Amino acid sequence: MQKNPIHTSLVAVGDSFTEGMSDLLPDGSYRGWADLLAARMAAVNPGFRYANLAVRGKLIGQIVDEQVDVAAAMQPDVITLVGGLNDTLRPKCDMGRVRDLLTEAVERLAPACKQLVLMRSPGRQGPVLERFRPRMEELFATVDELAAQHGAVVVDLYGAPSLSDPRLWDVDRLHLTAEGHRRVAEAVWQTLGYDAEDTEWRTPPAVTPPPGWASRRVADVRFARQHLLPWIGRRLTGRSSGDGRPAKRPELLPYEGPAT
Repeated sequence: MQKNPIHTSLVAVGDSFTEGMSDLLPDGSYRGWADLLAARMAAVNPGFRYANLAVRGKLIGQIVDEQVDVAAAMQPDVITLVGGLNDTLRPKCDMGRVRDLLTEAVERLAPACKQLVLMRSPGRQGPVLERFRPRMEELFATVDELAAQHGAVVVDLYGAPSLSDPRLWDVDRLHLTAEGHRRVAEAVWQTLGYDAEDTEWRTPPAVTPPPGWASRRVADVRFARQHLLPWIGRRLTGRSSGDGRPAKRPELLPYEGPAT
């Protein structure tokens, strides 16, 4: 990877992880790692352009149908693709179909940019995701294979101890906090060949006393009521949190973003 390369454009493709949930800004919008990365790249590459096509809740088939051709047509220097994890969290998941769709996405995106970036998504500690971990690891094995075949780079967030720490996850237990997104932006930044700004992004935060039993139970009840039950309801009725929602930044335009 070229050291401190020149990238003039970035297009981000994916779901809520790339949209930026739960890195909430004062105006109610989400920032997230892709916006932070774009801001850094814009600071060192004059005229830098950025598009973010990601929409929360999207399955890999929807990403292929709705985002891949749009991203490829933009012909940017860098495309990031993160998808498939929502599929693995569904009660019924055809991993063969997920693999085929991810392969299709990579085959269409890799020739359309100078550098395709794939990721092994982060996974927090806890019992909820343990059930789905074999599917997640099967997905990540596919990511590694496709990267090797098509010259993509892989950002290994799944293997980073810091990003499995529950303190870097929001109360919904599905999305990273602002600090988590900052660390992801750093990881992608370094993978693209830029000088590290935080060499310790993989290191978990300093140890703090764990919450007491009562606090954990209150948090569990709040999580179930506010997040888990609505999520289950959407799965049972075939709805998605992203239904009818447009991409956060659908056009490849000059970017002046948030400070890092």
